[in-house]
Amino acid sequence: MIHSSPERIAEYTRLGWWSGRTVDSLLREAVAASGGIEALVDPPNREALVGGAARRLSFAELDREVDRLAAALLAVGLRKDDVLATQLPNIVEAPIALLACARLGLIFCPLSMQFRGNELRYLLAKSHARAVLTVDRFRDTRPAETFEALRAGIPALARVLRVGDDAALAARDAGQLAQYLRTLSIDPNEILTLCWTSGTEARSKGVPRHHNHWIANGEVCSELGRVRTGDAILNPFPMINIASIGGMVMPWLMSRGKLVQHHPFDLPVFLRQLQEERIAYTVAPPAVLSQLLKNEEILQRTDLSALHTVGSGSAPLAPWMVAGWQQRFGIGVVNIFGSNEGCALFSTPEDLPDPHDRAQFFPRFGVPGFEWSSRSARKLRTRLVDLESGAEITAAGRPGELRIDGAMRFDGYWEEPEINAYAFDEAGYFRTGDLFEIAGEGERRRFYRFIGRAKDVIIRGGVNISPAELDTLVEGHPDVKEAAFCGVPDELLGERVGIVVVARPDRTVDLASIVAFMRRLEVATFKLPEHLRTSAQLPRNSLGKVLRRELPALFQNRS
Repeated sequence: MIHSSPERIAEYTRLGWWSGRTVDSLLREAVAASGGIEALVDPPNREALVGGAARRLSFAELDREVDRLAAALLAVGLRKDDVLATQLPNIVEAPIALLACARLGLIFCPLSMQFRGNELRYLLAKSHARAVLTVDRFRDTRPAETFEALRAGIPALARVLRVGDDAALAARDAGQLAQYLRTLSIDPNEILTLCWTSGTEARSKGVPRHHNHWIANGEVCSELGRVRTGDAILNPFPMINIASIGGMVMPWLMSRGKLVQHHPFDLPVFLRQLQEERIAYTVAPPAVLSQLLKNEEILQRTDLSALHTVGSGSAPLAPWMVAGWQQRFGIGVVNIFGSNEGCALFSTPEDLPDPHDRAQFFPRFGVPGFEWSSRSARKLRTRLVDLESGAEITAAGRPGELRIDGAMRFDGYWEEPEINAYAFDEAGYFRTGDLFEIAGEGERRRFYRFIGRAKDVIIRGGVNISPAELDTLVEGHPDVKEAAFCGVPDELLGERVGIVVVARPDRTVDLASIVAFMRRLEVATFKLPEHLRTSAQLPRNSLGKVLRRELPALFQNRS
């Protein structure tokens, strides 16, 4: 199933942005070159998460596991372009499932472990998933049972497969797989993944990406993260979007190093893995990096000598933090701005050696007249556009919407023609909905500075949450006249979920009742409000639209 236009394929192939390789070819090259080298490591708490002992696999063992799962998927009837949904924590089976899909020509559709019936029911139907691969137990929940209960309402969903179920995933006839692969042809422009993102629309949107997208993404992240052959990479991001698949998994395959899984984020476990696994590259939230620098006791007893680069983003970086890691430990913090749609800016020690500048500015990649040290910069195009006039901004200090094109940019949302009609501008650039400005005059004209978001979206710990979706859900609460969600600034997570409620006459509403109501609707826990304010009315403009940007002020001086 090809999503890119023939014109785009031809142009990007001619420019050398798309290589024409597949993700399965990356794995096969790694197996051929490094088969006996340790490749993939479970989180040490696997037993507590899902049961079973933690596993460590070489590239050769990984290849056999990919074949084993691929044969099982064939045996239950999956074929090229079928969608396999997964709900898996960061255990070794998550990358195995991705790679099995790449081998068979299936579409890998990962779903967050935090999703419950409300989200799962919609996403399974929207994706046309034919099967689900999940775990029998995740902590105190039973994901497989949830999917079995949902099957009756989703006719296309034929099977629910469970990790560790020897009956369903037993070794299959290798001959059947070999015969299937001999006749299989996979175009690198065919969709490999279908991930999900939230924005201003009421429901998650599907982001299809093909092999060329992912390989280009891996090349960029490998270079800008300074990932070297054989590096150990620690992955704390759930394998459900570009941060993990593009930022961790693809560089791992390209470097033929070791991917160490981590789930959920737990600082003591994270630090132990950094030390014991000799991690060279990882990512961490800004608040975590800041807290570590302030904790001398932890730093004194943790060996970070193998760590050369840390990526960070999802919230503004503190200049003192970036400077502290560089000056005290020689560790470069790369400032990352990105999205599931494949839009990415990176501030690296090479292009911004001053850590204070790196925390605040991003290179104006792809703008004529500016050169950068990285080859990756040539695969990205950016422009800044005035939201009122639509004119391109070339003067410093004027806020505008960042628009991005290039090798990593996706081709449009899954089955969303109306949204896609507006998602790209007349020049083919994606409208990010994020506000930037040119940082200044002289040398600073080379850089952007992030201002804020043009779109209404809550970003809690790097995860996008659509407030419009939550508004709609809460409308059914018997004591609520109207309500609006917003992001409430938070030092650790960047934002937490807040709700402003107008109660019906003679009714009262509190946070506990709203949370209980949303739980009954099977809303994912991370979307539940953590702060509530009541108001006589919601702020609106002359057309009656809620002025969501005014809502966070109601939470100031909260207890």
